[in-house]
Amino acid sequence: MRVLVVEDFEPLRESLVSGLREAGLAVDEAGDGVRALTKARQDTYDAIVLDLALPEMDGLTVLKTLRDERIDHPVLILTARDAVHDRVRGLDTGADDYLVKPFAFEELLARLRALVRRGYGDDSARIDVGPITIDTAAQRVRRDGEEITLTAREYGLLEYLARRVDEVVSRDDVFNHVYDFSSTATSNVIDVYIGYLRKKLDTPGTDFCIETLRGRGYRLSAPKGN
Repeated sequence: MRVLVVEDFEPLRESLVSGLREAGLAVDEAGDGVRALTKARQDTYDAIVLDLALPEMDGLTVLKTLRDERIDHPVLILTARDAVHDRVRGLDTGADDYLVKPFAFEELLARLRALVRRGYGDDSARIDVGPITIDTAAQRVRRDGEEITLTAREYGLLEYLARRVDEVVSRDDVFNHVYDFSSTATSNVIDVYIGYLRKKLDTPGTDFCIETLRGRGYRLSAPKGN
């Protein structure tokens, strides 16, 4: 999951970025509305955490501009404005959810996961791909009921592939959802992590597999009939 955090109060922004990365998310950040708009135009995000009181360009203007340009990244508004009309205005402008400051980080993370699920058309926090079960809320993975330990990066890669099961996704597409601008890795590192996942998850005797399609990318395939 790749998220853009837009918050002008640096201590809060740094805390959010650090916490989200620790939770296994790829996170970009912006401290004003103009930079936020530029990043949102240039890259695809699974969600944007958007403060309203921003310098250069306020959050509602950023949001309205994105929606006017048909950029549909899910947006979670952060605001200290708890009046009903402020919340209604944000939602009517195109926000998908909002959270009033101060808030619990765990709630922010849960709301982001819910936004991502809706974005992929999922109603449940559970993803089943053959013998593999992914609990996206707890970030736990099981194969035939047995828990498999994955690193945060391995988990992020698997969840992204599982949300696009049976689709071919390019290396760059995978990289852009699993890594952020702070990373010094290259897109070739995805091949390495695909290898790690195969060793941990491939099950002999089933059709479950992560395919590498030369020149095209990768495909996580579910067993036939699923």
